[in-house]
Amino acid sequence: MDSRYLKSLIAVIECGSIADAARNEGLTAAAVSQRVQALERELGVELLSRAGHAARATEACNALLPRARSIVREVALLAGDADARGLTGTLRIGAISTALTGLLPGALRQLTREAPQLRPAIVPGTSRSLYQALLAGELDAAILVAPPFALPRGWQAQVLRQEELILLARRGLRGDPATLLRQHPYIRYDPHAWGARPAQHYLDDNGLQPAVLCDLDALETIAILVADGVGVSLVPRWGGIDKLASGCRMHAIEGSEQQRYRRDIVLLSATQGERPRMLQLLQQALQVLAPGPGLG
Repeated sequence: MDSRYLKSLIAVIECGSIADAARNEGLTAAAVSQRVQALERELGVELLSRAGHAARATEACNALLPRARSIVREVALLAGDADARGLTGTLRIGAISTALTGLLPGALRQLTREAPQLRPAIVPGTSRSLYQALLAGELDAAILVAPPFALPRGWQAQVLRQEELILLARRGLRGDPATLLRQHPYIRYDPHAWGARPAQHYLDDNGLQPAVLCDLDALETIAILVADGVGVSLVPRWGGIDKLASGCRMHAIEGSEQQRYRRDIVLLSATQGERPRMLQLLQQALQVLAPGPGLG
């Protein structure tokens, strides 16, 4: 059995269609379809349920999927085993949106300089989805907001940044944060997002109930809306905000140096990962900082 065929099957299931999987794999749709059919003949079961352009895993496929993922993963690790430095192969890195444009670009440049045979595979997502992907073994590491709960045994979090809470308002608006929140529509950082907790703490601590215009789990979009005068917002001061929020004023929040009013950005990984040298190099490339308020 060719492990590449299993990889194509997994791609179809993750992408939801043969056409999308083919684009991901750099193959034709016909080639991917033939690979799946070859697996079906060899295993003697139907693996995909097709409806129009969509393709879903059958019950039989779901039953063998964990082992198929394990096989593909073990094959991918072979190249690294042959490298004494442990820096050959793919490192799967998850990242929240602000890390994609802030921390990650410089880190990737350094990684490719120091380990030319290392291939970073970047997976964007929310902190919650990336955390679940880590637990499922789909990622080697992820840059995300520190989980609001104790980590399970066998996992470690290295603090990369500590981002204080600020009020974002269009240039020209006057007043302290509390006044601006009372007077203008509030573009709320989605309260279900892990990084939104400091904003809600501030509102609760000060008895503020601003008029919520909308909820967004997209800090870049929030900055653009504020700059356009749509409303005001409470957000963490993430790396790269100065470029997006050039049309905004950033008001410091009193007490923002306290843990309650800031979010921690961490590199989360398994304590005993399969790519220890790669993870070590990634940590160095991210220029890991000791905890402290207002870093970066």
